[in-house]
Amino acid sequence: MIIGGVLLAVLAVGIAFLLEYAHYFKKNVPEELPDRYVYIPTGSSFGQVVQILHEGGFIRDTSSFIRTARKMRYARARMRAGRFEIQPGWRNYELVRHLRGGKQAPVHVVLTNERLLEDVAAKVARFIEPDSAALMAAFTNDSLLASLGVTRETLMTLFIPNTYEFFWNTSPEGFLKRMKKEHDRFWHKNDRLAKAEKLGLTPAEVYTLASIVEKETLREDEKPRIAGVYLNRLRRGMLLQADPTVVFATRDFDTPRVLERHLKFDSPYNTYLYPGLPPGPIAMASISSIDAVLNAENHDYIFFCARGDGSGYHEFARTLAGHNRNVARYRQNLRKRNLR
Repeated sequence: MIIGGVLLAVLAVGIAFLLEYAHYFKKNVPEELPDRYVYIPTGSSFGQVVQILHEGGFIRDTSSFIRTARKMRYARARMRAGRFEIQPGWRNYELVRHLRGGKQAPVHVVLTNERLLEDVAAKVARFIEPDSAALMAAFTNDSLLASLGVTRETLMTLFIPNTYEFFWNTSPEGFLKRMKKEHDRFWHKNDRLAKAEKLGLTPAEVYTLASIVEKETLREDEKPRIAGVYLNRLRRGMLLQADPTVVFATRDFDTPRVLERHLKFDSPYNTYLYPGLPPGPIAMASISSIDAVLNAENHDYIFFCARGDGSGYHEFARTLAGHNRNVARYRQNLRKRNLR
């Protein structure tokens, strides 16, 4: 009788335990998920997290999830934000444990040759939580920029086109600080700092010149030669007279050709009016353009113009007379192609 009573008591305790903790072990995540990634915004409440999970199809039963979350002390006033990968068929305790302390699933931010800071903000906002307005607020925060060693004009030099891994809930400030680290890492590779110093340019100046080269040609093999032309002009104290700078100054990005009104537009970015490099980049410069400046071709050319034959290449000249002949051929080629 005593043994039977003990067994009944143990059985009762076991049943009570199962009833109390059954929600822990309940398979609550569906076996098939339309999207394995759940996004929990910064500042979300526990109720909002439950709603996100339920509406996103990540949990079938909210009540058992809530009970488990409270038992495991996951519920709090401000929930852990981020992007998390959810595995199909998870039990409640597995899901809670992952959301509470699991590693975030990173996103890949792809930076390409954007033209304006607004374009960079819009592009980055596609990958991380802050919107473009929040990013632009950081991009124009002068004290933050000063701490990074840049200004609004030179901020673009921090952006080295590449694919970077970020946590989705990275702040705008965190994004810029990471870009500063990537910038420094880039310049400390391949003797880039030494090469810039040999040219008598700072990394920001190299980047600025590279942004002009970027907009002058799509031909990778031609970039070092064009970079050499502009370096020759700088050394001789000549105006750069770079058409892409006046396009940037006027923001007339759709113009098919540079006109007189562009050349006369008063802006420090107009290299037809102001000597030296513009105040900052006119676009995001590709790595190939940056390296083209650092490894510019050594020659005597100071003029170049497009061939006009559809090849995308340019003709180069050492003298104004030679340049004028190239211009005449350019116009002739356009007439042959019925483009002028």
